[in-house]
Amino acid sequence: MKLIVIQFFIISLLLMSSFFVLSSADSSCGGKCNVRCSKNDRQHEECIKDCNICCQKCKCVPSGTYGNKDECPCYRDMKNSQGGSKCP
Repeated sequence: MKLIVIQFFIISLLLMSSFFVLSSADSSCGGKCNVRCSKNDRQHEECIKDCNICCQKCKCVPSGTYGNKDECPCYRDMKNSQGGSKCP
């Protein structure tokens, strides 16, 4: 029983620390990715991760929670491995 509790605790700490790193990955992105992902249907952590990747590369995040991608063509045009939009 102790082993299960310890494993759960360690996994929880790892998940929390990775979320913190992802959500604060680039200070120049500020809270824009948090706003962008606040109403996203995808899992929040995945959205934040992808948004930060896009923000770091493109140096911008479109305003609002959806759409407005024409404000940042680089962000709009990034594709994932399946050919869909990389950036939320």
